[in-house]
Amino acid sequence: MEYVIKTDRLTKRFGDFTATNEITFEVEKAEIFGFLGANGAGKTTAMRMLCGLSIPSSGTATVAGFDVYKQTEEIKRNIGYMSQRFSLYEDLTVQENIRFFGGIYGLSNREIKTKGEDLLEQLGLKNEAKKLVASLPLGWKQKLSFSVAVLHQPKIVFLDEPTGGVDPVTRRQFWDLIYEASAKGITVFVTTHYMDEAEYCNRISIMVDGKIEALDTPANLKSQFKASSMDQVFYQLARGAKRSD
Repeated sequence: MEYVIKTDRLTKRFGDFTATNEITFEVEKAEIFGFLGANGAGKTTAMRMLCGLSIPSSGTATVAGFDVYKQTEEIKRNIGYMSQRFSLYEDLTVQENIRFFGGIYGLSNREIKTKGEDLLEQLGLKNEAKKLVASLPLGWKQKLSFSVAVLHQPKIVFLDEPTGGVDPVTRRQFWDLIYEASAKGITVFVTTHYMDEAEYCNRISIMVDGKIEALDTPANLKSQFKASSMDQVFYQLARGAKRSD
């Protein structure tokens, strides 16, 4: 089994407060891995460590084969990232954003041109290529943002609540893009507050008060907690949380 993320007792403390408490898990290549938890559970802190943006207090972890303590720049070059708050520049055109981020990701001019044309064709945005991103509907912005985040074919893409605020049809279309990325060998690490989206993941971890309290497939978790939906599983675990925002 090829693992692209491996953690062992990964911990982050801020003074006397332990935000992430000895979390241990592994994520396989091309897996769609759901990372769930209520507000204050420690998800964002954990994701920042895995993206090379925050150094752990203790424990170990590797991302795309690189150490989270010593090789943070290598990690950043081998991942993609997208947040709910949108990751592109709204005062640039669609085409300019593709060129800009392609350059940041180290693609050659030829690669940017070829991949950019393919991306516009795939998303049906060829006629909007010279329009400002600010003029696009939110759903199109989110799909464009995701496509740019995987333009360089990273080993892992981190998605931080990527479908917040978009309608159900657009959310389903967005997940089609996630499946396509997984089929191409990209590992997808996603946080979401939509429990129906949790059902789309290969496996799910659920954090409570800085610890991982459950980790398995959606079907196995529903069986384990005698629940008919992931909403019920999440509620059973989250209602025991002692901390919030």
